[in-house]
Amino acid sequence: MNAHPRRLLAIAAAALTATAGTLVATTGPAAAFVPKTPPMTTPWTGQVSTTNPLPEYPRPQLTRADWQSLNGIWQFTGASNINTPPTGQTLGEEILVPYPIESALSGIMRRQDFSYYRRTFTIPAGWSGRNVQLNFGAVDWQSKVWVNGTLLGTHEGGYDKFSYDITSALRAGSNEIIVGVWDPTDSQDIPVGKQRINRGGIFYTPSSGIWQTVWLEPTNPARITRLDTTPNVSAGGLDLIVQAANAGGQAVTAQVLSGGTVVGSATGTVGSSFRIPVPNARLWTPDDPFLYDLRVTLGSGDAVGGYFGMRSLGKAMLGGVLRPTLNGKFVFQLGTLDQGYWPDGISTAPTDAALRFDLEQQKSLGFNMVRKHIKVENDRWFYHADRLGLMVWQDMPALASGREPSTAGRTRFEKELKEMVDEHKGITSIMQWVPFNEGWGEYDAGRIADLVKSWDPTRMVNHNSGSNCCDSDPDPGNGDVIDDHLYVGPGISRPPTATRFVVNGEYGGLGLRTSREWPTAGKFAYEWLPDSNALTSRYVQITSRMTDLINANGLSGSVYTEPTDVEEELNGFFTYDRQQQKMDFARVRAVHQQVLGAANGSTISTGKLVSLRVTTPGYTNRYLRHAAGAARTDVVSTSSSTTDRQDATFWVRPGLSNAACYSFESRNFPGQYLRHRNNRVYREANNGGTFAADATFCGRAGLSGGGTSLESANLPGSYLRHRAEEVWVEQNNGGSFADDATWTVAAPLWRSGADLTVGQNRSFRVTTAGYDTRYLRHRDSLARTDVITTGSPAADRQDATFTVRAGLADNSCYTFESVNYPGRYLRHAGYRLQTAANDGTATFQQDATFCGRPGLNGGAGTVSLESINYPGYYWRHYAEAVYIATNGGGNTWDGTGSYNADATWNNASPLG
Repeated sequence: MNAHPRRLLAIAAAALTATAGTLVATTGPAAAFVPKTPPMTTPWTGQVSTTNPLPEYPRPQLTRADWQSLNGIWQFTGASNINTPPTGQTLGEEILVPYPIESALSGIMRRQDFSYYRRTFTIPAGWSGRNVQLNFGAVDWQSKVWVNGTLLGTHEGGYDKFSYDITSALRAGSNEIIVGVWDPTDSQDIPVGKQRINRGGIFYTPSSGIWQTVWLEPTNPARITRLDTTPNVSAGGLDLIVQAANAGGQAVTAQVLSGGTVVGSATGTVGSSFRIPVPNARLWTPDDPFLYDLRVTLGSGDAVGGYFGMRSLGKAMLGGVLRPTLNGKFVFQLGTLDQGYWPDGISTAPTDAALRFDLEQQKSLGFNMVRKHIKVENDRWFYHADRLGLMVWQDMPALASGREPSTAGRTRFEKELKEMVDEHKGITSIMQWVPFNEGWGEYDAGRIADLVKSWDPTRMVNHNSGSNCCDSDPDPGNGDVIDDHLYVGPGISRPPTATRFVVNGEYGGLGLRTSREWPTAGKFAYEWLPDSNALTSRYVQITSRMTDLINANGLSGSVYTEPTDVEEELNGFFTYDRQQQKMDFARVRAVHQQVLGAANGSTISTGKLVSLRVTTPGYTNRYLRHAAGAARTDVVSTSSSTTDRQDATFWVRPGLSNAACYSFESRNFPGQYLRHRNNRVYREANNGGTFAADATFCGRAGLSGGGTSLESANLPGSYLRHRAEEVWVEQNNGGSFADDATWTVAAPLWRSGADLTVGQNRSFRVTTAGYDTRYLRHRDSLARTDVITTGSPAADRQDATFTVRAGLADNSCYTFESVNYPGRYLRHAGYRLQTAANDGTATFQQDATFCGRPGLNGGAGTVSLESINYPGYYWRHYAEAVYIATNGGGNTWDGTGSYNADATWNNASPLG
């Protein structure tokens, strides 16, 4: 048949992309092969070459000039086992390698437990006298390989590279290769990630067989097999271990290059660490992902190229909070749950441009990290992440969930886990290893975390992402990370410790139905939104909460679910085919800049209550507060007096003299602000003159490396700092100044911004126009609104009357006790507000605690009541019922129309 013009262009482009030494192997008649039609096509589906698919050099970190791709059309057949290779036989089907058997691009598009691949190839004459290596990027799961009838070996593991020296099995002219594959998927205890035979929901179509590039390369008998690179910023060099075959004890020379110029060189021996100097290193960061080139030569002649980035990883107490560090600085890791699935190629991207696209789009959205979710990608994916400046959390593909792994399964898991770590030690972008996810197949988590740390002590180890949920075993308390999952979230349930920082390893999952969906039933999301604008608004709303979690709760990283829809999951920024953007990307980028600004200390959320905590070591239990008009620092806690807690709580307002900066209004003295006068800081009312400028402070990255420093708007170079319990605006005079002038923007010590009188009986009247004769009341335990007057029956009036109590979960907020059913309190359950008896649990206490806020719709004598454990959710009446609702959320009662009015209540005299 005639090739489609777009197909011919793709082939031509592929030939240009391949390195100069690339030789494309001969194969069967391309005209006979037609890929299947996938359920959804991507922009790259039609660009897949049937003669030279994925032609790019597959191993960027260990390059040689000469190589030969074996990607293309192979013969194929199903089988009942892989013990009897069909040597010399023509197989009945054709498959396009390296696309998984189940994928449309493979041309097979069905599940096959056992199968055989077959093709022929010839060795170029120019390779004469050299050994020949047969390389597999990945084959899922067990494979046996024969060349000319000789069994070369058996490999187990669906996500790691392996190779065979086939020199002794070769013959002149045509050679035959047969690959037998067995993939039991989740019917056996093997690492499978999200693959399931019975797919659906959050589990996906399996991807069996050869799914990464297969290729040949000529080498010397003594050859380099891997470069283990470890940047050593503090020592000013690159630590290198050259792994090699048949080269024990050989000398090795390594050169570091920048822009083609050698900047450092050193010699060492195979298998031993040695250091190459990298003077005045340009450090790799997400904002400047600079990569050095590497050239390594064995004494016997084998030479390879590679690359690396100079960067350091660690953790440090910054601003009084343990944080992960990149090059000694806290960089909030803002990422997505990148699953790496495709509607046409399943686990294999149709082209390298497609593979790159997903990462480029995430970077352009303002993310600086991806969590590669229980899958290991090919080497080019990591190269793109390194080059683009995307930090990576690398998950280990999980054993099947819902069952205890067998002894054999544990052995396989640990073997493949070590392969994953060993093969990716040189990847600059990998920040942390994640052995388990939500307890799926989890066992011996503490031992496994320690094991991974022993294999790679340079990176962080997250023993179990989502250890607060699902199938997780009890947290062993080791590793470097506490990782909570919360849907919709974001949120965390545990604070950082002295040894482990805190991340929200999954949140979000906001869904939107479109016309571009995987053609199966059972669509899934954690919350549904009606249209793109609502989806964007909801995303911005929940992600904005990250600023408070960073400052007040010590959050150091987050992962949103997810970049694209995947099969039934419809919670992506893109549809599964990557052809439709589901959100307003400009608004998404803007909220990401806000979050990253909060993390680096330059951005504080306005319109919120905060407390400013001291970060100077030894004084981190002290807060900035006003006393008798002067600002000072004192030890204040949630058990301190109401006055002390309110004195240490401030409204963050746009700066009085510069709206891009901030002013801090006293919580308990409205209209009075922190201002400097003769460099001393006071709480005072605006008296004109220079007051507005004196009361304005600009957020800056914390001078001590964490938290926020506040620079005076009218005294540039002078910062808010504490000294001998007093608070001043001063310039850096050394000593402890950097610590003293760095503050943690913490959760408010007094959380209510509007006051109710504890012990009083109150009724809450609707303020929405046309409904303001209605009151909140309970009926059959459920909260609703009804028209009630002083002439209504006593029972109705009592149902609409509540005694204000100090909040069960926080006494700076409120709990509301029914006057006619003492011991029963308003609480939310399933979002519905209702009365229930206190069962003594922490959940009840939180569900029954609401913080007072000035009425969202304004008005004298009004109040809005925010859930303490669902920030951003307020009492709201909707169709007579009362819920906790958030403006623009995914529930029917979250609608934006009249939200502010519906969530604003008149704090009225008691009806009963």
